[in-house]
Amino acid sequence: GANPELVKAMEGGMTGVVADLKCGEGPTVALRFDMDANDINEAQDEKHRPYSEGFASQNPGVMHACGHDGHAAMGLGVAEILAGMKDDLKGTIRLIFEPGEEGSRGARAMVEAGAVDGVDYILGAHLGFKANKTGQLICGTGEFLATTKLDVTYTGVPAHAGAAPHEGRNALLAAASATLNLHAISRHGAGASRITVGVLNAGQGRNVIPPNAVFKMETRGITSEIDEYMAREARRIIEHTAKMYEVDYEIKLVGGTKSGESSPEMIQRIRKVAEEMGTFTEIIDYASFGATEDFSHFMTVVQNNGGIGSYIMIGSDLAAGHHDFYFDFDEKSLALGMELMVKMVVDLIG
Repeated sequence: GANPELVKAMEGGMTGVVADLKCGEGPTVALRFDMDANDINEAQDEKHRPYSEGFASQNPGVMHACGHDGHAAMGLGVAEILAGMKDDLKGTIRLIFEPGEEGSRGARAMVEAGAVDGVDYILGAHLGFKANKTGQLICGTGEFLATTKLDVTYTGVPAHAGAAPHEGRNALLAAASATLNLHAISRHGAGASRITVGVLNAGQGRNVIPPNAVFKMETRGITSEIDEYMAREARRIIEHTAKMYEVDYEIKLVGGTKSGESSPEMIQRIRKVAEEMGTFTEIIDYASFGATEDFSHFMTVVQNNGGIGSYIMIGSDLAAGHHDFYFDFDEKSLALGMELMVKMVVDLIG
């Protein structure tokens, strides 16, 4: 049902949007809104409000189970309000609508394309997560896990498994051996780390020495340095396992993001604005995220260039947890989030 002209414009995966509202000389404020969905079949029964009220996903295997549709809605509302206030602002407002946050596939590419060049302040927000009651607000978030996502291909030589197994080069065994040894990487003494091989596909038939294997993996670290250590060790194991089994290998980087910490001075500005609003029932300065969020890549790049930023969590009553097929949020939280974002822009460049 989408506009065919818009679909054509997005050929090749070009679904991100960056828009500048220029309000004269002054600093640049960036607002990031993610808009992708999850690979989940949405619940199809009457106790699920989106289904019973007719606004559930129409696409099998695709569901907004993390609230990104709410984030995009807030972004559009904020854009409309700020456009009407243009004469009262001095500077530039950059709206970043990011695809591919799930899997950490959006921010790195958008940063490389210049999405945060010249940005002085950056804000991102998420419905729910650690703020799971409507009216709650968490002004800043930290301890984002840095991550590296890799797809690995081993290519061997097929052979008859009964008559000539010695002529083959077994890619399946190479992938299996690599998987076990990847999970044996020594953990870093400076902080938490993770490694997961989540998908492994190999082989062609029970009587053929497997010439092909593909696995999909990720590393994570409480800091970018720890994640880099994990990823470096992973690449070493993948390479040396290929040599051991005499197979060719290819490693493709398919996603990744830096770790990050919200700027203390931005957290305090958010608290001040939120208190002046008088509509939040509970305001919390800081929470540890303890997982990966692509926004940390945007924020860290801005901070490294001399800017400041924060990741806000806007409280919402939830029908089920994030990435659950019964996920649904309280839409009252959208208005609270929009008002906070608009008033933060006014506070920064009004």
